Amino acid sequence: MPIKILMPALSPTMTEGNLAAWHKKEGDAVEIGDVIAEIETDKATMEVEAVDEGVLGKIVVPEGAEEVPVNAVIAVMLEEGEDASALDGVDIDGGGAAPAEAPAPEPAETPTAQTPPPPAAAQPAAPAPAPAPAAKAADGARIFASPLARRMASQEGLDLGQIAGTGPHGRIVKSDIEAALASGTGKTLAAEVVAPSPAPAKPAPAPAAAGPDAKALADAYGIPYTEVKNSGVRKVVARRLTESKQTVPHFYLTVACELDALLALRKDLNAKGEASGVKLSVNDLIIKAAALALRRVPAANASWTDEAILMYDRVDVSVAVATDGGLITPIVKDADRKGLGTISSEMKDLAGRAREGKLKPEEFQGGTFSISNLGMYGIKEFAAIINPPQGCILAIGAGAQQPVVKDGAVAIATMMNATLSVDHRVVDGAVGAEYLAAFKTLIEDPISMML
Repeated sequence: MPIKILMPALSPTMTEGNLAAWHKKEGDAVEIGDVIAEIETDKATMEVEAVDEGVLGKIVVPEGAEEVPVNAVIAVMLEEGEDASALDGVDIDGGGAAPAEAPAPEPAETPTAQTPPPPAAAQPAAPAPAPAPAAKAADGARIFASPLARRMASQEGLDLGQIAGTGPHGRIVKSDIEAALASGTGKTLAAEVVAPSPAPAKPAPAPAAAGPDAKALADAYGIPYTEVKNSGVRKVVARRLTESKQTVPHFYLTVACELDALLALRKDLNAKGEASGVKLSVNDLIIKAAALALRRVPAANASWTDEAILMYDRVDVSVAVATDGGLITPIVKDADRKGLGTISSEMKDLAGRAREGKLKPEEFQGGTFSISNLGMYGIKEFAAIINPPQGCILAIGAGAQQPVVKDGAVAIATMMNATLSVDHRVVDGAVGAEYLAAFKTLIEDPISMML
Protein backbone atom coordinates (compact mmCIF):
# COMPACT_ATOMS: atom_id res chain seq x y z
CA MET A 1 0.00 0.00 0.00
CA PRO A 2 1.43 3.45 -0.89
CA ILE A 3 3.00 5.32 2.04
CA LYS A 4 2.09 8.95 2.57
CA ILE A 5 4.91 11.34 3.47
CA LEU A 6 3.52 14.11 5.65
CA MET A 7 4.73 17.62 6.43
CA PRO A 8 6.52 17.02 9.78
CA ALA A 9 6.23 19.17 12.89
CA LEU A 10 9.88 20.10 13.40
CA SER A 11 9.32 22.24 16.49
CA PRO A 12 6.68 22.37 19.23
CA THR A 13 5.18 25.60 17.87
CA MET A 14 5.25 24.74 14.16
CA THR A 15 1.84 24.72 12.42
CA GLU A 16 3.00 25.11 8.83
CA GLY A 17 6.23 25.23 6.86
CA ASN A 18 7.71 25.94 3.46
CA LEU A 19 9.03 23.14 1.23
CA ALA A 20 12.44 24.60 0.42
CA ALA A 21 13.83 21.77 -1.74
CA TRP A 22 13.39 18.14 -2.80
CA HIS A 23 16.50 15.94 -2.67
CA LYS A 24 14.74 13.08 -4.44
CA LYS A 25 12.68 13.10 -7.62
CA GLU A 26 9.77 10.92 -8.71
CA GLY A 27 11.00 7.42 -9.51
CA ASP A 28 14.05 7.59 -7.23
CA ALA A 29 14.72 4.75 -4.79
CA VAL A 30 14.57 5.82 -1.14
CA GLU A 31 16.36 4.12 1.75
CA ILE A 32 15.67 4.65 5.44
CA GLY A 33 17.73 7.63 6.60
CA ASP A 34 18.02 9.22 3.14
CA VAL A 35 17.54 13.00 3.10
CA ILE A 36 14.49 13.49 0.90
CA ALA A 37 13.62 17.16 1.40
CA GLU A 38 14.45 20.43 3.13
CA ILE A 39 11.72 22.14 5.15
CA GLU A 40 11.87 25.80 6.16
CA THR A 41 10.37 26.29 9.61
CA ASP A 42 9.69 29.57 11.36
CA LYS A 43 13.35 29.75 12.42
CA ALA A 44 15.54 27.48 10.29
CA THR A 45 15.83 25.21 7.26
CA MET A 46 16.01 21.55 8.28
CA GLU A 47 16.59 18.27 6.45
CA VAL A 48 13.87 15.58 6.49
CA GLU A 49 15.01 11.96 6.47
CA ALA A 50 13.01 9.00 5.20
CA VAL A 51 11.64 6.63 7.83
CA ASP A 52 10.50 4.02 5.25
CA GLU A 53 12.06 2.58 2.12
CA GLY A 54 10.59 2.34 -1.35
CA VAL A 55 10.31 4.43 -4.51
CA LEU A 56 9.17 8.06 -4.54
CA GLY A 57 6.00 7.62 -6.55
CA LYS A 58 4.52 11.11 -6.54
CA ILE A 59 5.56 14.55 -5.29
CA VAL A 60 2.37 16.26 -4.12
CA VAL A 61 3.76 19.57 -2.87
CA PRO A 62 6.26 21.14 -5.27
CA GLU A 63 9.58 22.65 -4.32
CA GLY A 64 9.16 26.26 -3.18
CA ALA A 65 5.59 25.82 -1.86
CA GLU A 66 4.83 27.98 1.17
CA GLU A 67 2.53 27.70 4.21
CA VAL A 68 2.09 23.93 3.90
CA PRO A 69 0.17 22.76 7.02
CA VAL A 70 1.73 20.23 9.38
CA ASN A 71 0.52 16.67 8.56
CA ALA A 72 -0.47 17.65 5.00
CA VAL A 73 0.59 15.01 2.42
CA ILE A 74 3.70 16.26 0.61
CA ALA A 75 4.56 13.07 -1.30
CA VAL A 76 3.57 9.42 -1.74
CA MET A 77 6.04 6.54 -1.73
CA LEU A 78 5.51 3.16 -3.36
CA GLU A 79 6.42 0.01 -1.49
CA GLU A 80 8.37 -2.88 -3.02
CA GLY A 81 6.45 -4.47 -5.89
CA GLU A 82 4.05 -1.55 -6.39
CA ASP A 83 3.86 0.49 -9.57
CA ALA A 84 2.30 3.83 -10.43
CA SER A 85 -1.18 2.30 -10.69
CA ALA A 86 -1.17 1.89 -6.89
CA LEU A 87 -1.42 5.67 -6.61
CA ASP A 88 -4.94 5.65 -8.07
CA GLY A 89 -7.51 6.45 -5.41
CA VAL A 90 -4.98 7.64 -2.81
CA ASP A 91 -6.39 10.72 -1.08
CA ILE A 92 -3.59 13.27 -1.06
CA ASP A 93 -5.67 15.80 0.89
CA GLY A 94 -6.55 13.58 3.84
CA GLY A 95 -6.12 10.02 5.11
CA GLY A 96 -6.83 6.77 3.33
CA ALA A 97 -8.26 6.20 -0.09
CA ALA A 98 -10.49 8.90 -1.50
CA PRO A 99 -14.19 8.04 -1.11
CA ALA A 100 -16.49 8.19 -4.07
CA GLU A 101 -18.01 11.64 -4.54
CA ALA A 102 -21.65 11.87 -3.55
CA PRO A 103 -24.04 13.31 -6.14
CA ALA A 104 -24.19 17.09 -6.05
CA PRO A 105 -27.14 18.21 -3.88
CA GLU A 106 -30.07 20.05 -5.34
CA PRO A 107 -29.79 23.83 -5.05
CA ALA A 108 -31.03 24.96 -1.64
CA GLU A 109 -33.91 27.38 -1.33
CA THR A 110 -31.81 29.76 0.74
CA PRO A 111 -30.17 32.21 -1.69
CA THR A 112 -26.38 32.12 -2.00
CA ALA A 113 -23.95 34.96 -2.49
CA GLN A 114 -24.21 34.45 -6.26
CA THR A 115 -28.05 34.67 -6.21
CA PRO A 116 -29.32 37.55 -4.04
CA PRO A 117 -32.67 36.85 -2.29
CA PRO A 118 -35.88 38.63 -3.22
CA PRO A 119 -36.94 41.15 -0.54
CA ALA A 120 -39.98 39.12 0.51
CA ALA A 121 -37.82 36.07 1.31
CA ALA A 122 -36.17 37.64 4.32
CA GLN A 123 -37.11 35.72 7.47
CA PRO A 124 -35.63 35.44 10.96
CA ALA A 125 -33.08 32.67 10.58
CA ALA A 126 -31.84 29.88 12.82
CA PRO A 127 -28.15 29.94 13.76
CA ALA A 128 -25.96 29.10 10.78
CA PRO A 129 -24.62 25.51 10.78
CA ALA A 130 -20.90 24.94 11.16
CA PRO A 131 -19.09 24.73 7.83
CA ALA A 132 -18.60 21.22 6.46
CA PRO A 133 -15.05 19.90 6.54
CA ALA A 134 -15.01 19.48 2.75
CA ALA A 135 -16.56 22.61 1.26
CA LYS A 136 -18.01 22.60 -2.25
CA ALA A 137 -17.94 25.31 -4.88
CA ALA A 138 -21.16 26.39 -6.61
CA ASP A 139 -20.56 23.86 -9.40
CA GLY A 140 -20.18 21.01 -6.89
CA ALA A 141 -16.38 20.79 -7.17
CA ARG A 142 -14.49 20.22 -3.96
CA ILE A 143 -12.67 23.24 -2.52
CA PHE A 144 -9.19 22.60 -1.20
CA ALA A 145 -8.12 24.92 1.63
CA SER A 146 -5.77 24.71 4.58
CA PRO A 147 -7.37 24.28 8.03
CA LEU A 148 -6.24 27.79 8.98
CA ALA A 149 -7.77 29.27 5.83
CA ARG A 150 -11.08 27.48 6.50
CA ARG A 151 -11.18 28.76 10.05
CA MET A 152 -10.41 32.33 8.99
CA ALA A 153 -13.06 32.18 6.26
CA SER A 154 -15.66 30.90 8.73
CA GLN A 155 -14.86 33.64 11.23
CA GLU A 156 -14.99 36.39 8.62
CA GLY A 157 -18.06 35.06 6.78
CA LEU A 158 -16.25 34.42 3.49
CA ASP A 159 -17.45 32.08 0.74
CA LEU A 160 -14.47 29.89 -0.17
CA GLY A 161 -16.08 29.20 -3.54
CA GLN A 162 -15.40 32.77 -4.60
CA ILE A 163 -11.73 32.81 -3.58
CA ALA A 164 -8.91 31.71 -5.89
CA GLY A 165 -6.23 29.63 -4.18
CA THR A 166 -2.53 30.32 -4.75
CA GLY A 167 -1.20 27.38 -2.73
CA PRO A 168 -0.08 24.02 -4.12
CA HIS A 169 -2.59 22.69 -6.68
CA GLY A 170 -4.84 25.73 -6.19
CA ARG A 171 -5.18 25.19 -2.43
CA ILE A 172 -6.55 28.22 -0.56
CA VAL A 173 -4.06 29.36 2.09
CA LYS A 174 -3.87 32.07 4.74
CA SER A 175 -2.54 34.76 2.36
CA ASP A 176 -5.51 34.19 0.01
CA ILE A 177 -7.96 34.85 2.87
CA GLU A 178 -6.06 37.99 3.85
CA ALA A 179 -6.17 39.20 0.24
CA ALA A 180 -9.91 38.49 0.04
CA LEU A 181 -10.52 40.46 3.24
CA ALA A 182 -8.54 43.40 1.86
CA SER A 183 -10.41 43.43 -1.45
CA GLY A 184 -13.87 42.47 -0.16
CA THR A 185 -13.93 39.30 -2.27
CA GLY A 186 -16.06 36.39 -1.08
CA LYS A 187 -18.27 38.21 1.41
CA THR A 188 -21.54 36.29 1.87
CA LEU A 189 -24.99 37.89 2.04
CA ALA A 190 -25.96 36.05 5.21
CA ALA A 191 -26.67 39.31 7.02
CA GLU A 192 -29.19 40.31 4.33
CA VAL A 193 -30.93 36.94 4.55
CA VAL A 194 -31.45 36.84 8.30
CA ALA A 195 -32.53 40.41 9.02
CA PRO A 196 -35.61 42.19 7.55
CA SER A 197 -33.87 45.55 7.87
CA PRO A 198 -30.15 44.85 7.94
CA ALA A 199 -27.93 47.44 9.55
CA PRO A 200 -24.76 48.41 7.71
CA ALA A 201 -22.02 45.93 8.46
CA LYS A 202 -19.40 47.22 10.87
CA PRO A 203 -15.85 47.06 9.57
CA ALA A 204 -13.63 44.53 11.27
CA PRO A 205 -11.45 46.15 13.95
CA ALA A 206 -7.90 46.82 12.85
CA PRO A 207 -5.21 44.70 14.50
CA ALA A 208 -3.56 46.30 17.50
CA ALA A 209 -0.85 48.77 16.47
CA ALA A 210 -1.52 48.08 12.79
CA GLY A 211 -1.12 51.71 11.68
CA PRO A 212 -1.66 52.97 8.13
CA ASP A 213 -1.28 50.56 5.22
CA ALA A 214 2.22 51.42 4.00
CA LYS A 215 1.71 49.83 0.57
CA ALA A 216 -1.59 51.64 -0.03
CA LEU A 217 -0.05 54.98 0.96
CA ALA A 218 3.01 54.42 -1.24
CA ASP A 219 0.80 53.52 -4.20
CA ALA A 220 -1.49 56.48 -3.59
CA TYR A 221 1.37 59.00 -3.49
CA GLY A 222 3.51 57.42 -6.18
CA ILE A 223 6.42 56.48 -3.91
CA PRO A 224 8.64 53.83 -5.58
CA TYR A 225 9.49 50.80 -3.47
CA THR A 226 10.77 47.25 -3.73
CA GLU A 227 8.88 44.45 -1.99
CA VAL A 228 11.09 42.07 0.03
CA LYS A 229 9.04 39.04 1.00
CA ASN A 230 8.88 38.38 4.74
CA SER A 231 10.83 35.27 5.72
CA GLY A 232 9.52 32.80 8.27
CA VAL A 233 12.07 34.15 10.77
CA ARG A 234 10.95 37.74 10.17
CA LYS A 235 7.28 36.86 10.70
CA VAL A 236 7.98 35.05 13.96
CA VAL A 237 10.18 37.87 15.28
CA ALA A 238 7.46 40.41 14.44
CA ARG A 239 4.77 38.34 16.16
CA ARG A 240 6.79 37.61 19.29
CA LEU A 241 8.06 41.17 19.77
CA THR A 242 4.56 42.59 19.31
CA GLU A 243 3.30 40.09 21.88
CA SER A 244 6.15 41.06 24.23
CA LYS A 245 5.54 44.81 24.11
CA GLN A 246 1.77 44.36 24.43
CA THR A 247 1.77 41.90 27.33
CA VAL A 248 5.04 42.26 29.26
CA PRO A 249 5.42 45.25 31.65
CA HIS A 250 8.96 46.33 30.77
CA PHE A 251 11.19 48.57 32.87
CA TYR A 252 14.82 49.47 32.24
CA LEU A 253 18.01 49.84 34.30
CA THR A 254 21.36 51.07 32.96
CA VAL A 255 24.86 50.78 34.42
CA ALA A 256 28.21 52.09 33.12
CA CYS A 257 31.08 49.58 33.22
CA GLU A 258 34.79 50.30 32.86
CA LEU A 259 36.27 47.96 30.25
CA ASP A 260 40.01 48.55 30.42
CA ALA A 261 40.81 45.59 32.69
CA LEU A 262 38.65 43.28 30.57
CA LEU A 263 40.30 44.46 27.34
CA ALA A 264 43.74 43.88 28.85
CA LEU A 265 42.77 40.37 30.00
CA ARG A 266 41.38 39.56 26.55
CA LYS A 267 44.59 40.71 24.88
CA ASP A 268 46.68 38.60 27.24
CA LEU A 269 44.51 35.49 26.83
CA ASN A 270 44.48 35.80 23.03
CA ALA A 271 48.28 36.07 22.98
CA LYS A 272 48.55 32.90 25.07
CA GLY A 273 45.94 31.07 22.96
CA GLU A 274 47.26 32.12 19.56
CA ALA A 275 49.13 28.86 19.04
CA SER A 276 45.98 26.81 19.65
CA GLY A 277 43.77 29.06 17.52
CA VAL A 278 41.78 30.52 20.43
CA LYS A 279 40.66 34.10 19.81
CA LEU A 280 38.24 35.55 22.32
CA SER A 281 35.87 38.38 21.49
CA VAL A 282 34.66 40.99 23.96
CA ASN A 283 31.22 39.42 23.55
CA ASP A 284 32.54 36.05 24.76
CA LEU A 285 33.64 37.65 28.04
CA ILE A 286 30.32 39.51 28.34
CA ILE A 287 28.41 36.21 27.95
CA LYS A 288 30.53 34.66 30.71
CA ALA A 289 30.05 37.68 33.01
CA ALA A 290 26.29 37.78 32.39
CA ALA A 291 26.00 34.06 33.17
CA LEU A 292 28.06 34.26 36.37
CA ALA A 293 26.03 37.27 37.51
CA LEU A 294 22.88 35.15 37.11
CA ARG A 295 24.45 32.48 39.30
CA ARG A 296 25.16 35.15 41.94
CA VAL A 297 21.66 36.67 41.63
CA PRO A 298 19.45 33.68 40.71
CA ALA A 299 16.22 35.67 41.19
CA ALA A 300 16.98 37.37 37.84
CA ASN A 301 17.11 33.99 36.07
CA ALA A 302 13.35 33.46 36.02
CA SER A 303 10.12 33.52 33.99
CA TRP A 304 6.51 34.43 34.70
CA THR A 305 3.52 32.08 34.53
CA ASP A 306 0.01 32.74 35.83
CA GLU A 307 0.45 30.01 38.44
CA ALA A 308 4.02 30.61 39.61
CA ILE A 309 7.38 32.24 38.90
CA LEU A 310 9.80 29.68 37.43
CA MET A 311 13.26 29.96 39.01
CA TYR A 312 15.69 28.23 36.65
CA ASP A 313 18.41 25.93 37.95
CA ARG A 314 20.42 26.22 34.72
CA VAL A 315 21.91 29.33 33.13
CA ASP A 316 21.26 29.05 29.38
CA VAL A 317 22.12 32.35 27.67
CA SER A 318 20.39 33.24 24.39
CA VAL A 319 22.59 35.53 22.26
CA ALA A 320 20.96 37.64 19.53
CA VAL A 321 22.45 37.05 16.06
CA ALA A 322 21.46 39.09 13.01
CA THR A 323 20.80 37.08 9.83
CA ASP A 324 19.59 38.04 6.37
CA GLY A 325 16.14 36.70 7.25
CA GLY A 326 15.86 38.34 10.68
CA LEU A 327 16.99 37.98 14.28
CA ILE A 328 17.62 34.59 15.90
CA THR A 329 18.92 33.76 19.38
CA PRO A 330 21.14 30.64 19.57
CA ILE A 331 21.78 29.42 23.11
CA VAL A 332 25.02 28.89 25.01
CA LYS A 333 23.82 26.28 27.50
CA ASP A 334 25.27 26.16 31.04
CA ALA A 335 27.29 29.26 30.17
CA ASP A 336 28.20 29.85 33.81
CA ARG A 337 29.99 26.48 33.96
CA LYS A 338 31.91 26.73 30.66
CA GLY A 339 35.37 28.15 30.07
CA LEU A 340 35.91 31.19 27.85
CA GLY A 341 37.48 29.08 25.09
CA THR A 342 34.46 26.78 24.99
CA ILE A 343 32.02 29.72 24.94
CA SER A 344 34.02 31.32 22.11
CA SER A 345 34.08 28.20 19.92
CA GLU A 346 30.40 27.45 20.55
CA MET A 347 29.34 31.00 19.65
CA LYS A 348 31.33 30.93 16.40
CA ASP A 349 29.66 27.65 15.44
CA LEU A 350 26.15 28.70 16.51
CA ALA A 351 26.34 32.12 14.84
CA GLY A 352 27.63 30.60 11.59
CA ARG A 353 24.90 27.99 11.41
CA ALA A 354 22.27 30.56 12.44
CA ARG A 355 23.15 32.69 9.39
CA GLU A 356 22.91 29.58 7.21
CA GLY A 357 19.52 28.61 8.71
CA LYS A 358 20.94 25.31 9.97
CA LEU A 359 20.22 25.47 13.71
CA LYS A 360 18.23 22.69 15.37
CA PRO A 361 15.15 23.79 17.37
CA GLU A 362 16.78 22.93 20.69
CA GLU A 363 19.68 25.25 19.80
CA PHE A 364 17.53 28.40 19.68
CA GLN A 365 14.49 27.56 21.84
CA GLY A 366 14.39 27.42 25.63
CA GLY A 367 17.05 29.85 26.88
CA THR A 368 16.62 31.44 30.32
CA PHE A 369 18.17 34.91 29.69
CA SER A 370 19.12 36.93 26.58
CA ILE A 371 21.95 39.23 25.50
CA SER A 372 21.79 41.67 22.57
CA ASN A 373 25.07 43.39 21.69
CA LEU A 374 25.09 46.30 19.22
CA GLY A 375 28.42 47.67 20.43
CA MET A 376 30.19 46.55 17.25
CA TYR A 377 27.92 48.94 15.32
CA GLY A 378 28.92 51.92 17.45
CA ILE A 379 25.58 52.09 19.32
CA LYS A 380 26.25 53.77 22.67
CA GLU A 381 23.13 52.63 24.52
CA PHE A 382 19.75 51.01 23.76
CA ALA A 383 16.90 49.14 25.42
CA ALA A 384 16.10 45.69 24.01
CA ILE A 385 12.68 44.02 23.92
CA ILE A 386 12.29 41.01 26.22
CA ASN A 387 12.31 37.61 24.52
CA PRO A 388 9.24 35.80 26.02
CA PRO A 389 8.94 33.81 28.20
CA GLN A 390 12.27 34.99 29.60
CA GLY A 391 12.24 37.63 32.32
CA CYS A 392 15.24 39.76 31.28
CA ILE A 393 17.39 40.80 28.33
CA LEU A 394 20.73 42.63 28.61
CA ALA A 395 21.51 45.24 25.92
CA ILE A 396 25.23 45.99 25.42
CA GLY A 397 26.47 49.27 23.93
CA ALA A 398 29.82 50.23 22.45
CA GLY A 399 32.90 50.74 24.56
CA ALA A 400 34.36 54.23 24.14
CA GLN A 401 37.09 56.23 25.82
CA GLN A 402 35.85 59.14 27.90
CA PRO A 403 36.94 61.26 30.85
CA VAL A 404 36.08 59.86 34.29
CA VAL A 405 36.91 60.96 37.82
CA LYS A 406 39.18 58.61 39.80
CA ASP A 407 40.39 59.48 43.29
CA GLY A 408 39.44 63.11 42.76
CA ALA A 409 41.32 63.45 39.46
CA VAL A 410 40.18 63.30 35.84
CA ALA A 411 41.37 60.24 33.92
CA ILE A 412 40.55 58.53 30.63
CA ALA A 413 38.78 55.15 30.73
CA THR A 414 36.98 52.91 28.25
CA MET A 415 33.35 52.87 29.34
CA MET A 416 30.45 50.65 28.21
CA ASN A 417 26.74 51.08 29.01
CA ALA A 418 24.68 47.96 29.74
CA THR A 419 20.87 48.25 29.93
CA LEU A 420 18.75 45.52 31.52
CA SER A 421 15.16 45.23 30.25
CA VAL A 422 13.09 43.57 32.97
CA ASP A 423 9.67 41.91 33.17
CA HIS A 424 8.34 43.60 36.30
CA ARG A 425 6.03 40.65 37.01
CA VAL A 426 9.11 38.49 37.56
CA VAL A 427 11.95 40.74 38.67
CA ASP A 428 11.60 43.75 40.97
CA GLY A 429 13.73 46.86 40.64
CA ALA A 430 15.97 45.94 43.56
CA VAL A 431 16.72 42.50 42.07
CA GLY A 432 17.48 44.07 38.67
CA ALA A 433 19.83 46.55 40.31
CA GLU A 434 21.53 43.76 42.28
CA TYR A 435 22.05 41.79 39.06
CA LEU A 436 23.62 44.76 37.24
CA ALA A 437 25.91 45.41 40.23
CA ALA A 438 27.12 41.80 40.03
CA PHE A 439 27.62 42.09 36.26
CA LYS A 440 29.55 45.37 36.64
CA THR A 441 31.85 43.82 39.27
CA LEU A 442 32.71 40.91 36.97
CA ILE A 443 33.34 43.16 33.96
CA GLU A 444 35.58 45.53 35.91
CA ASP A 445 37.41 42.72 37.74
CA PRO A 446 37.42 40.06 35.01
CA ILE A 447 40.11 37.91 36.61
CA SER A 448 37.42 36.93 39.14
CA MET A 449 35.66 35.09 36.28
CA MET A 450 38.56 32.66 36.27
CA LEU A 451 37.98 31.61 39.89
